[in-house]
Amino acid sequence: MQEVRTSRTHKIEKDMLNLITLFSGYDSQALALNRLGLPYDLAAWCEIDRHAITAHNALFPQWKDRNLGDVSRVDWAEWHRQHPQPIDLLTYSSPCQDFSSAGLQRGGEEGSGTRSGLLWETERAVRELRPRHLVFENVGGLVSDKFIDLFNRWQARLNGYGYTNFQQLMNAKDFGVPQNRLRIFMVSILDCQRAYYFPKPFKLERRLKDVLEQNVEERYYLSEAAVARLTKNIANCGSNRELAVSKDSVARTLCASMAKITTFDNYVE
Repeated sequence: MQEVRTSRTHKIEKDMLNLITLFSGYDSQALALNRLGLPYDLAAWCEIDRHAITAHNALFPQWKDRNLGDVSRVDWAEWHRQHPQPIDLLTYSSPCQDFSSAGLQRGGEEGSGTRSGLLWETERAVRELRPRHLVFENVGGLVSDKFIDLFNRWQARLNGYGYTNFQQLMNAKDFGVPQNRLRIFMVSILDCQRAYYFPKPFKLERRLKDVLEQNVEERYYLSEAAVARLTKNIANCGSNRELAVSKDSVARTLCASMAKITTFDNYVE
């Protein structure tokens, strides 16, 4: 591979994906590329949560100095002036709390100031960088009746920049993960010449017991008092279902907030 130098701090190979991740967390997107064996350079990432940053730096210490921090404060025009290489892929799994049925559903309107409203900060990066591909992931609630208009407006905004969008609701249990986790995914392609097709679901072979650790430190267990409260809450709710695990050993998503939930089957205090 022929090396391409773009600045004193960035150098990439011609056959290497140039990647930027927004709302990075510990960067599961980059981990996915690792799993696929695709060579890439993480040109920049944006994260402000200190715990997520610690995890990211542990997983990707080579890119520790490329965190741009608060996505709403990044000057993408200036960044691009200093790093003029084309961006092949930009991912933006923006905060989901205000779209989630387990939250208060404050929404994510542009300029609303909600966490989910940070979605619109992605537009500045798209406008300045013109990435060839965009990948978005969020909770299924974003395409509910309450928020589908917002989602459609976001798609229209991307259309205006020359992107063709392909979206699909996907459940983790249909792709090898023993968890009932429904998410909306969208792939946007600049100057698209052919359709994108999402992978097809396949039979789940793994069960929750296959991924649980056998030996877990005592500090990770709920205290007796916490177990007593949770048991009481389940009884008061009138639920006779098992906590967090369905009969086919597929885990339901655990909630850490009581907002908008009607049973305690998947609630942990």
